[in-house]
Amino acid sequence: MKLKTWLKSAVMAGALLACTGSAMADGMLRYATVGEPPSLDQQVITSDLATTIAHHMFEGLYTFNSSNAPVPLLAAGDETSADGKTITIKLREGVSFHNGEPMTSADVLASLKRWGEFGSRGALLFDNVESIEATGDHEITIKLKAPFGPWKNLMAFINGGPAIYPASVLAGAGKEPIAPESYIGTGPYKFSKWEPNRYVELVRYDGYVSPEGEPDGYGGKRVAEFDTLHFIPVADVGTRVAGVRAGDYDYAESIPGDLFADLDADASVKTIVNGSPLFGLVFMNSKEGPLKDNFALRRAIQTAIDKVPALQVSIGPDQLWRANGSFMPKGNVWYTEAGAENFSKGDAEAAKAMAKEAGYNGEPIKFMVSTNYPFHYDSAIVYTKQLAQAGFNIDLQVYDWATLIDKRGKADQWDMFFTHHGFVPDPILISVMNDSYPGWWATPEKAALKAKFTASSDPAEREKIWAEIQALIYEQVPTMKTGDVYTYNIASPKLKGLADATLIWPAFWNVSK
Repeated sequence: MKLKTWLKSAVMAGALLACTGSAMADGMLRYATVGEPPSLDQQVITSDLATTIAHHMFEGLYTFNSSNAPVPLLAAGDETSADGKTITIKLREGVSFHNGEPMTSADVLASLKRWGEFGSRGALLFDNVESIEATGDHEITIKLKAPFGPWKNLMAFINGGPAIYPASVLAGAGKEPIAPESYIGTGPYKFSKWEPNRYVELVRYDGYVSPEGEPDGYGGKRVAEFDTLHFIPVADVGTRVAGVRAGDYDYAESIPGDLFADLDADASVKTIVNGSPLFGLVFMNSKEGPLKDNFALRRAIQTAIDKVPALQVSIGPDQLWRANGSFMPKGNVWYTEAGAENFSKGDAEAAKAMAKEAGYNGEPIKFMVSTNYPFHYDSAIVYTKQLAQAGFNIDLQVYDWATLIDKRGKADQWDMFFTHHGFVPDPILISVMNDSYPGWWATPEKAALKAKFTASSDPAEREKIWAEIQALIYEQVPTMKTGDVYTYNIASPKLKGLADATLIWPAFWNVSK
């Protein structure tokens, strides 16, 4: 049954009363979301709304710890051959699905094959896969065409990732999301009902078999402390805030930055800054215009800009931004300071001298920005003033986001444009690493480092190579990072155990009230 048909049937059957109100039992957690997800099928959906709910009931072979390093979840361990082309994954035994059936390699094989063919991120790995087969009841063997270091990070990223479903659920499944009656996973909570426009309900799965180890990020032991989780769509931010203050909701997401100071001082709520920031990027045109192949001129532009005033103006509260030059935040396994001494110099005189030496004669530099994202526009205004002080002739071009997206694909239309990036599990997925992404950075130096980076499966070696790549980004300046921007949620102060639930999406195992 298709999702839309299922939802229509649910509406016709009539919805139960929404379970909100401060009199609710402590056995229920009530989460106010910004809206309803399109589906909860993690293999083909990349919606954060979906993952916030679905990762309580669906699990993959791996997940991330608090440093964003991949750790086993449904996997028990793995071995990689000396040539890096054969990966053997042992599965945990004794794990059962929510329908009571044991998880075996047949289920994992079916799940990985469907994800590889139809999944939102599956091709990133499966374009490098020669074959995959079950080599035992609890063993999977993957043979790669060539060594591919990011494989485990891609396996661990549940958003659009390889969630493990029963093979029976995937019989005939393609790129269309599976229907809610097929939401059968292995997680600590299981799907109960979806009352359209009212709530999605998950309930504790009593047969859950947790991984071992101390909780660490999304890794380690998982305990379902609540009987029930309700995810309630509440589009109005004022209603979400008032609901947590009044005790009608236990948790609410996506609260505006201008409310942060008041909420942070309010004893009736707890502010929770999300652990994985967005980061702004200003891309430079490597294909046409005055910045093409002129790394010295790009470095001059980079030298002129002081990122701190722009973050203060565009974001506001100090708790919601970091002037961090690393492409990954502190505490992340990929964090490095390589090249970051050039992140935010704000030296107009040095920039002016560097530009002159680079052959700059006051040509207009077309800088595209969109007002659809206020922090893009506010930052660009600050940068334009700073660049003007350093003698640059900046032609600031303001568009709606759809127009900017269209124009950035045409190399003759721009020299710089402002965008932003969300969390990715591996730096290879950062847009600047894609040779075809607008900006078109594809130098021989990048190609050599990128080839080494993807070929290695040794985490320490890959971290070292990534530091070299980041240093190269600061040298050739295909893009400028503008800083880290943190969103935040709010919760009832009665909730306990949220410390490890703020990596990317909130998690409510090991949480109680």
